[in-house]
This record gives sequence, structure tokens and C-alpha cells, in this order.
Amino acid sequence: MPATARPSDPSETSRHAIKDLIIRYAALVDAGDFAGLGHLLADATFTGSGKPLHGREEIERMFRDTVILYPDGTPRTQHVVTNTAVETDEQAGTATALSYVAVLQSLPGLDLQFIAVGRYDDRFERHDGQWRFTERQVRITLIGDVSGHLRTP
Repeated sequence: MPATARPSDPSETSRHAIKDLIIRYAALVDAGDFAGLGHLLADATFTGSGKPLHGREEIERMFRDTVILYPDGTPRTQHVVTNTAVETDEQAGTATALSYVAVLQSLPGLDLQFIAVGRYDDRFERHDGQWRFTERQVRITLIGDVSGHLRTP
């Protein structure tokens, strides 16, 4: 008989909470809510294509400075996060996760297209009974036309 997680299984509860954080990140980017992203990653180190960023203000500023928002207040993207694997250490209150991500964008006059594909490597800790990001590394492995998504320096 296959083992199934019971609703009271702490590691299953933790994996669910961590997956919610991963999806919340995607939803905040797609909504153009960079203040929300800063809050979500306030205790984390974020590494994308540039130097590692630390804390709410640096992370929020980077998104505001690099991601193009349109009149509807969004970057007109949809992040699709899949194949998420979460490992928890309940005693230590730490966890890691690996997720694959595909980013689609649709702009007026342009067809829906993939603009980036890659993965997220994440670390988490439990603080006061709640899981939070401590590190997010975005590793883009395939890139499309991001001219309508990112400002060039």
C-alpha cells in the first residue's frame, strides 16, 4: 500500500506552505506588485542576472528599475511554475526547493510568446511558526525576446 501524507503530517504541511510562497512570488511579479515582492523576500538574498541583492528595499528597487510595467500596471506576463520539489528538515526548521519556470508575455500587436525558461533554487526557514524565503536564485537557461519585459541599462 502506498504511503500517503496525513493532513496532520508536519512535513506535508510545510511543503504546502513553501509551495504557496513559490506561487505567491510568481503572482506578485505578474501583478506588478514590487512592494509585495519586497515584503515577500524581505529576509532573503535574491540572485538573478546581477549581483546578489539583500532585503526588501534592494529587491523592490531592482524590480522597479528593470521590469517594464504597462498601463494596466502589470508586466503583461504569466509565470508558469512546475515540477516543484521541496525537501524539509522539520527539526532544523529549514527547507530547499527546486522549481522550473516558464515566463510568457503578450503585448499589443505581438503574439503570446515564451520570453524566458529556467529554474528557481530556493532556501527557506521557519520563523515564529511561518515559512519564509532566505534565498532565491533565478537561473534562466533559455531566453527569448525580453525587449518588452526588461529595461536595458
